[in-house]
Amino acid sequence: MALSENKRKSLIAHLSMFGACAFWGLMAPLGKDAMTHGIDGLTMVSFRVLGGCLLFWLTSLFVRKEEVPLRDKLMFIGAAVFGLVTNQCCYTIGLSITSPINASIVTTSMPIFAMILAAVILREPITGKKALGVLMGCSGALILILTSAAHSSDKVGDIRGDLLCLAAQFSFALYLSLFNPLIRRYSVFTINKWMFFWATLMVIPFTANHVYETVSQPIAAKTWIEAGYVVVFGTYVGYILTMIGQKTLRPTVVSVYNYVQPIVSVIVSVLAGIGILKPSHAIAVILVFTGVWLVTKSRSRQDSKQRYFC
Repeated sequence: MALSENKRKSLIAHLSMFGACAFWGLMAPLGKDAMTHGIDGLTMVSFRVLGGCLLFWLTSLFVRKEEVPLRDKLMFIGAAVFGLVTNQCCYTIGLSITSPINASIVTTSMPIFAMILAAVILREPITGKKALGVLMGCSGALILILTSAAHSSDKVGDIRGDLLCLAAQFSFALYLSLFNPLIRRYSVFTINKWMFFWATLMVIPFTANHVYETVSQPIAAKTWIEAGYVVVFGTYVGYILTMIGQKTLRPTVVSVYNYVQPIVSVIVSVLAGIGILKPSHAIAVILVFTGVWLVTKSRSRQDSKQRYFC
């Protein structure tokens, strides 16, 4: 029996969100492996920024064009600083230092940062449930950081990488809070083509020589494939699939899919031997997930913040 139109849209939305989060979860171990075999963090950031710019501008030629006034084009500069440059630099370089397991667990802290910044910037109230969620999430992050400080291993974790990944989440949460009206006015393709355009102008002039020196060295085909995955699926396709999911699913449902990312990352990292799952990781996962769930469940119906990206 054929599915009704609503059920079909709902199924597509769920599959899209699962696909996006699975792609992001796989991006952590694949990106980590690429950055261990010839492509460093700064080069990977440059690939993501330039690759995303080219792909979104190419796509914009085939979708409905939206007029963007000069004032909004200039506002996208600030959005690019927090939503792309700082976010991707901190996350990608942090991932190159710490373990993919730690990096993926830390990304689930995004709703907690968003809640705190929404209270400070947008004057949204903090309920008891939200406060408890923040406390639990911060406890989980603290366990990860203390574990990393004790081991300083790129398989167990490194405190420098963990803190950079945390900074990436804070940067993107700040972007959502400061530029929420702007990003609500346009489609994902319009938003990202301008953000990636400005990010490219900010990053590439300072990294071009470094990238050239890096790619001039012999790099295995496997590493290039992994870097290509990060750019195409982790940066471009993941954003598009999230957009499809958000058009149909409630924000609380969308946020549940955050949990797919670290699950995929942990499984792949352990099987590939580039990550070690310790009891402290399990405790941190429980605390962070529960904290994020409490904060998410406390959101009002009017709160329609987007899915959070690396």
